Amino acid sequence: MKKYVIGLDYGTDSVRAVLIDTENGSEIASSVSYYQRWKEGKYCDPSANSFRQHPSDHIEGLEKTISEVVRESGIPPEQIVSICIDTTGSSPLPVTREGKALALVPGFEENSNAMMVLWKDHTAIREAEEINTLAKTWGGEDYTKYEGGIYSSEWFWAKILHISRVDEAVKNAAYTWMEHCDFMTFLLSDHQNVADFKRSRCAAGHKAMWHESWGGLPSEEFLNRLDPSLGKLREKLYKETFTSDQIAGHLNEEWAAKTGLTTNTVITVGTFDAHSGAVGAKVEENTLIRIMGTSTCDIMVASGETIGDTTVKGICGQVDGSVIPGLIGLEAGQSAFGDVLAWYKDILMWPVHQIMMHSESISEEQKTKLAGEMEHELIRKLTLEAEKIPHADTVPVALDWVNGRRTPDADQELKAAISQLSLGTKAPHIFKALVNAICFGAKKIVDRFEDEGLKINKVIGIGGVARKSPLIMQTLANVLDMSIAVAASDQTPALGAAVYAAVSAGIYPTVQEASRKMGSAFEAEYHPKPEDAKIYRELMLQYQKLADFVEHNTKLKNSRKELQNS
Repeated sequence: MKKYVIGLDYGTDSVRAVLIDTENGSEIASSVSYYQRWKEGKYCDPSANSFRQHPSDHIEGLEKTISEVVRESGIPPEQIVSICIDTTGSSPLPVTREGKALALVPGFEENSNAMMVLWKDHTAIREAEEINTLAKTWGGEDYTKYEGGIYSSEWFWAKILHISRVDEAVKNAAYTWMEHCDFMTFLLSDHQNVADFKRSRCAAGHKAMWHESWGGLPSEEFLNRLDPSLGKLREKLYKETFTSDQIAGHLNEEWAAKTGLTTNTVITVGTFDAHSGAVGAKVEENTLIRIMGTSTCDIMVASGETIGDTTVKGICGQVDGSVIPGLIGLEAGQSAFGDVLAWYKDILMWPVHQIMMHSESISEEQKTKLAGEMEHELIRKLTLEAEKIPHADTVPVALDWVNGRRTPDADQELKAAISQLSLGTKAPHIFKALVNAICFGAKKIVDRFEDEGLKINKVIGIGGVARKSPLIMQTLANVLDMSIAVAASDQTPALGAAVYAAVSAGIYPTVQEASRKMGSAFEAEYHPKPEDAKIYRELMLQYQKLADFVEHNTKLKNSRKELQNS
């Protein structure tokens, strides 16, 4: 009897499910559900870097996508043997003692602080600074050392500490907190005890300072020094963590009925999208996987012998088993990648939304049609024009920090900048500068890994940007001066989740073997052009000068602000 598995990938805007044949990784059916409340802009304040998502968006998408791939495939339910979920992260949410999302409890339905705090939420900058200062000065273990030595406002403890300070009601009503990948897995599972539910190793290790060398999470004493509420929370979290080749439970009766599956279906320990994406792209040692979307995550794996006692500085963690059991998973990334270009597009679309859409010169039908055409064509036209700009032309120099800097050396207070503008600068020049900037940001990550002794022989790009933008991929190859292969799958993270599901169901003995059999093929490869690579080395120096200037003045400004406050 053939066996099939389902991988679910929760992205920033939507959830997608794929039904996969475990023999060869072929996609039998897929379904996508967009988050309606998120699409409407609810519960977010971009000007304050506050991004929250209602769990109902995710729960509704879970039912829709799974039931659709089961129904459309026509595969008998008993042959669909396992499900694994990957999500963005760190994206924690508060839950009750029973594991119910607090935003589903009467009185908290419209309270954004009771919702999932999305990965890109940066409201906890001050709290992250406190964690970093305490870790270096309290006289005990530096709990940030396996997190790159710098704790980020994008991560678990900083976000919880911030919410507990700004919302007493949420702090008191939350029994515990769960990462998004753990919560969605718990929702499906028949194992309904929050206290001993199997939590994700990758989420805990990369974002919550969990490490086996100090017995799990940071000590109660350390957390109490930040806030006594964190010390109390520690006991309601977890001690052990589990890799995503393990079984978290089986599908419970409620969700079996909703999805059309059986209660024999295995529910696999959850994971993060970047880690499953790497598995879906057949990650191996000395390979850098770049998951390129609104932001990027850059994933590598290395043996314990290769890493030794090294703690790689300025990245987003190194965790045993977070990507492949038995190997150290290393994560880095850019807080904004596709978001940099989306930001520019939004700026250029401002007169369309604010003037044209309110015009009385054309009909409502014409307004809608024109706005749609501009939304659809703008990036494509900018790309075509940017490709025509010769290197001899003066192109501005830009930074990619529109959402702060994740790696190397996380600093979410940093802002982007553009220099060398002139009266000859046109929209395509700025677009090209932004493309250069996101590629220069990628180069800084590669340099950090290699400076720390991790050799990179191969780069693989996955995600929408990798597949849809030859301009970005060729620029990236030139900037890195390395060839870049592009994974063919539209849904590489979901495919990677399916790989984990196949292992947990016992179809393959290891993640490596399952990845080799089920992982994505490659559809393209970009090679650096020697002359262009030489030019980009010179432009990289200009990027670095601008980056140093902005970072220095940001720190100077913050120092003055701290003096005034004191």
